[in-house]
Amino acid sequence: MGGLPNINISFTTAASTAVARSEKGIVAIILKDAAANGVHILTSTSQIPAALGANNKAYIARAFMGYVNPPRKVIVYVEPATAENLTEGLAAFSAQVFDYLVGPPDITAAECEAVAAWIAAQRALGNVPKAVLPNSASNSEAIINFAAAGIMIGTAEFTAAEYCSRIAGLIAGTPFSISCTYAPLTEVADIDRLTKAEMDAAIDAGKLILYYDGEKTKVARGVNSLTTLTDAKSASFQKIKIIEAVDLINHDIRMISQDSYIGKYSNTYDNKCVLIAAIKDYFKGLENSDILKKDASTVGIDVEAQEAWLKAAGTDTSDMTEAEIKAANTGSQVFLKATMSILDAIEDIALNITI
Repeated sequence: MGGLPNINISFTTAASTAVARSEKGIVAIILKDAAANGVHILTSTSQIPAALGANNKAYIARAFMGYVNPPRKVIVYVEPATAENLTEGLAAFSAQVFDYLVGPPDITAAECEAVAAWIAAQRALGNVPKAVLPNSASNSEAIINFAAAGIMIGTAEFTAAEYCSRIAGLIAGTPFSISCTYAPLTEVADIDRLTKAEMDAAIDAGKLILYYDGEKTKVARGVNSLTTLTDAKSASFQKIKIIEAVDLINHDIRMISQDSYIGKYSNTYDNKCVLIAAIKDYFKGLENSDILKKDASTVGIDVEAQEAWLKAAGTDTSDMTEAEIKAANTGSQVFLKATMSILDAIEDIALNITI
C-alpha cells in the first residue's frame, strides 16, 4: 500500500511545530476611534497607528507586553467612534485567524454579550477563537472572565476592561509547556486586594483574578469562565492551558484533513487506516513534546457510530463481526474516535516537612 504521503507529512510537521506555534499567539483587538478606521496587522508597538487616540494606543501597547514572549502579532480593527455593538469589527474578524479577542477599553456589558455570542457561533463552525472579557460570567471555556479591580500603574488606576488587552497578550505569550498561573505583571503596583476565601470563591466562580503576594502582582490561577461541568467537559476544561491544547489539536486535525485528505482519496478501509496512522503519529509527536501524556493516546474507527450509520442506511449488522463493521462501506463518512491525556502545569504543591 502506497499510503497517503501528503497527510502523513502534514501531521508530522504539525506535531513537530506545535510547541513553537504555542509560544507566540495572536491577539485581536476591536477599537473605536475617529481615525485610522479599518484593519491593522501589527508585529511591534512601533507600528501602532499614530493617528489613534492616546488611550487606544496604550491599550494596544499593553497587549504587546506578553509574558514569556510577546504575541506573534496583534490584529486591530478600528471602528468609527460612533459604532455600536462591535458588529463591524466582529464581521471583519470572521475572516481572520487569531487566538484571543478583546473589545475596546470602554466595552459595555451588551458588547461583552455580543462578543461571547459571536465566539460561541464561531466555535460551533469548527473555529477555535477565544476572548478575554471584563466581568463576564459567560460560563464558557472559550471566554476568560477577567475580574480584577483597582489596577494601579504608578498613580493611574485602570479598570478590568482597560486591562483586558494586557491579559490577552499575557496568555498569548504563554507557551504550552507552562500555564499563566502566577504570571507576574511587574508594572502593576497594586490592586484591590481580596482575602484568601474571596480569591478561592472568585476562582471557583470562573473569574481570572490578580493578587498581590507582598512583593508583586500576579495572575492567581489561569482559569476560564466555565463553571457548569458535564461528562463531556470535566474540571480540566476550566484550565486555560488545557483548552489551548484542545483547540490546537482540533484546529490541526480539522485543517490538515481538509487540506490533505477530504475529497482527495477513495473512502476505503485502507485509506481510513492510513488516516488513523497519521493521527497516531501526530499524537505521538505531541507526547514527545510533553503536550500529551506519553503512551496515553489512541485513535481508531468508532465502531458504534459506524454501525449506527450502517443501520440507518438499511444494512443488517446483526450477523456482522466488529472487523466487518470496521471495513464496511460508509459512503463519504469517516467515523473515528480518540482518547488522549493533556498534561497540565505544576500549580499546586503539597510539602510535608518532618523535623
